Amino acid sequence: MAHHERVKIPPAAAPTPVPYPAPAAPPAPPAPPKLPRDAIEGGLAFHRLIFARRRNGWWTPLAVGALGIVFYLVMLVVVLVFMIIAAMGDPTFLDRMLVLTENPSFDLGDPVMLVFLLATIVLMLPAYWLASLIVNGKRVGLISSAAGRLRWRWMLLCTGIAIVVSAVLTGVSFLVPGASGDAGDGGANPLWWVSLIIILLLVPLQSAAEEYVFRGYLMQAIGRWLRHPAFAILLPVPLFVMGHLYDLLGQLSVGLFAVAAGWLTWRTGGLESAIALHVVNNLTGFLLSLGAGSDPTESSTGWVSFLWSFLLIGGYVALVEWVLHRRAARGRALPRTLVLTPPVAAPLV
Repeated sequence: MAHHERVKIPPAAAPTPVPYPAPAAPPAPPAPPKLPRDAIEGGLAFHRLIFARRRNGWWTPLAVGALGIVFYLVMLVVVLVFMIIAAMGDPTFLDRMLVLTENPSFDLGDPVMLVFLLATIVLMLPAYWLASLIVNGKRVGLISSAAGRLRWRWMLLCTGIAIVVSAVLTGVSFLVPGASGDAGDGGANPLWWVSLIIILLLVPLQSAAEEYVFRGYLMQAIGRWLRHPAFAILLPVPLFVMGHLYDLLGQLSVGLFAVAAGWLTWRTGGLESAIALHVVNNLTGFLLSLGAGSDPTESSTGWVSFLWSFLLIGGYVALVEWVLHRRAARGRALPRTLVLTPPVAAPLV
């Protein structure tokens, strides 16, 4: 019988563990952006509201301005295309356009040119709104007020105050010999009623557009770089004055208006009171000029007109201040700042 030898198989050696590097620690979450002190203590005034937007870097005011100009030029080209089409059916249209390049005045007897001139100013508003939305992000309502919207009730109240002051001063001016001029019959304007409708519809938009640019964009742009409100109120004044071609008294009146509008915007935390004064002032000028058949942008300003503007602005500011104090005394103070909650860093996972 064959003898079979058993062969012992040694046990398999245990596998040698291979060391693995320790897992890397998760990256630290980015530090939350720092807020300026006034955003937490006391709240952001109107000229500092850009810090409440999604993007508020030092460069954002420049980007908003550049993009807004691009949007405005595109819109202006579209308007000019329509104007050229209209010129094809009216041989005199091109001549009237050329006159505007030499003397950009408002001819209230020419409704088409009136619409064109007012519309070129109104277009600044959507251009600014779109640029701010794209660059700064959501909460675009902060370009109107610290409440994040246009406060319509407050603006209507301010409009009523401005109407009362303007009506009283206009009535008194008619009692001054030689101050009111001839009432006229609309300058024998057969289309005066068309011009009236255009004025009532577009002048409020034109006035609001100027406020959004000069008191809205410029104040908040300057407020992004300079904290003190005096810079935001006063630095835009020369630009606003240069946009109005008046004599010395007229320029002084425009400068006074710009300072008052800037102060009201900062004082109330929004554009509403400045818009109300601007709308009533411009409507009064346009309607009186329509009745007299004159140019509302007449460059020569007399002492009576300057005094009228001075009393309108001073009286309006005083009454708005009185209303603000009355509201505060009754416990219904108008909110004029926006307090932000400091962001908290995300916890490590």
